[in-house]
Amino acid sequence: MTGSAKTDTWKADGVGVLRLPSGRLVRGRGLRRPLPDGDVPDLGVYLLGKQPPEVPWEAKWLAWPDFRLPGDRALAREVLREAWERAAEERVEVACGGGRGRTGTALACIAVLDGVPAAEAVAFVRAHYDRHAVETPWQRRYVARFSA
Repeated sequence: MTGSAKTDTWKADGVGVLRLPSGRLVRGRGLRRPLPDGDVPDLGVYLLGKQPPEVPWEAKWLAWPDFRLPGDRALAREVLREAWERAAEERVEVACGGGRGRTGTALACIAVLDGVPAAEAVAFVRAHYDRHAVETPWQRRYVARFSA
């Protein structure tokens, strides 16, 4: 099957794709960069201080200002859990402006949901996604306190 079939996920070697310990694949990216060639997401989770532009796929917006934390932590947990669940069979993308701080923080939280110990999740994302991911001390603390 191709297209947006429920069994299609990202290619493991795709730009910005993070392989979680379970084998789920989630793409992180910076919205200031062009959309990578190839498949588009089934679900995009956008972490921005203001509402993102419309996209032709399902999108969820978490109000999350640059260098900060999500405004609604309960909603963030709910949306990140949905992203993790859907990544088992769909193409899920997590993105902010630059693709490092907020995106890295969200990916680290998704890694916790996937079984990575919270104390190791930032290192996991830095090793497998972007070595500069999760930019601020409060973002690191947020991940360390995040629980599955």
